[in-house]
Amino acid sequence: MYHFIGIKGAGMSALAVILKQLGYEVKGSDVPKHFFTEEGLIKNNIKMTSYDEKNIYEGLTIIKGSSITEDNVELKKARLLNLEIIGYEEMLGKLTREYKTICIAGCHGKTTTTAMTAHVLNNIKGINYLIGDGTGSAHKNNDFFALESCEYRRHFLAYLPYYAVILNIDLDHVDYYKDIDDVISAYEEFANSATKLVIACGDDLNVHKMRLHKDIIYFGLSQDNDVYADNIEYTKSGTKFDVIVNGKKYGHFDLPIYAKHQLLDALAVITICYVQNIDSNEVQKYFKTFTGAKRRFSETIAGNSIIIDDYAHHPNEVKSTIDAIRQKYPNKQIIAIFQPHTFTRTKEFAIDLSKVFNTVDATYIMDIHPARESQIDYPDVTKNIILDKLVNGYPINIDEANKLATYDNAVFIFMSPNDISKLENDLIKLKSNF
Repeated sequence: MYHFIGIKGAGMSALAVILKQLGYEVKGSDVPKHFFTEEGLIKNNIKMTSYDEKNIYEGLTIIKGSSITEDNVELKKARLLNLEIIGYEEMLGKLTREYKTICIAGCHGKTTTTAMTAHVLNNIKGINYLIGDGTGSAHKNNDFFALESCEYRRHFLAYLPYYAVILNIDLDHVDYYKDIDDVISAYEEFANSATKLVIACGDDLNVHKMRLHKDIIYFGLSQDNDVYADNIEYTKSGTKFDVIVNGKKYGHFDLPIYAKHQLLDALAVITICYVQNIDSNEVQKYFKTFTGAKRRFSETIAGNSIIIDDYAHHPNEVKSTIDAIRQKYPNKQIIAIFQPHTFTRTKEFAIDLSKVFNTVDATYIMDIHPARESQIDYPDVTKNIILDKLVNGYPINIDEANKLATYDNAVFIFMSPNDISKLENDLIKLKSNF
């Protein structure tokens, strides 16, 4: 039996579901706090408990979440009993070697792209998948596995990709990577581990800095790419475009996607389907029914306003999300609510974030979510280093939805990797009663 320590994490919960669906016995533990990932665990009858050393006994194989530290009572008990302990990335690495794995990497867009890949290919031919929004699914007869592959601490180097898909390369995780060259070197090693093919965004300058010795197909908006979008039309209902492959038209697409970043995500998926010799009409058919990944541009209508929940926390992600709002809702105000994520990222990107937020009608900034860091180590880094640079910027706490309710006919975009759903839900109630 597998016991997951930290089972409610987005990746861990998805991996637990995959192993259960492949026929293994699975259980796990975590903190008592509710997480959105519990839905999939409950649906698959996976038992969850709070951390307790009594959960650990002889015969278990332990799957340890990346955030679990050595002082965890269950981990200490597992080490005392000399149980086999496998890290999350290591376990995923084992799975990637059992399938033709499509490893989807990139500093931005990998969750949405993995979800798109899973949705389209699962409808056409069947595919196992693990998505960073906590979604996992598997069937033992499937040949392919779509996996969101994170570059943090070079975790994706534990995987063996059949196709290595690279959406973009950008500076992030500045608590680990020294500079952009360090990030590029990690992606270079990842791409060169592909056993079949590298599929990469040719519009990204950092992608071209990699020194590769693998076959590669470039996709993008520039006609210099092997696969590119032509005759692009952005509308309030989505995006229309033709796809050209090696100078020949592969197909016409009319999809419910918004802004340049989602078009590039879609092109990555279309390229995967092309190299799999899938008819473009089949690809379009199932793309049209894609409803999005969890916590990625998730919309709720409240009165005459729209509340959007999004995971964005890097300046480029924030800009892309705002661009999508402008395309879909050109006549509404944009009110941004942002919780900075980690002190190192906030310090590194404060200026870039403020430039993006100064393009919207108003921005509300929450206290920094520390994640794995501590305020003690960064005494001068607070939300004010962003707020002080904003023209229409204001502080807000989790219980102050009333500050937002005065805006009318607006799109409220909530952005954070952390759970700020209380503030969102309180606003939805207030706006629904207007």
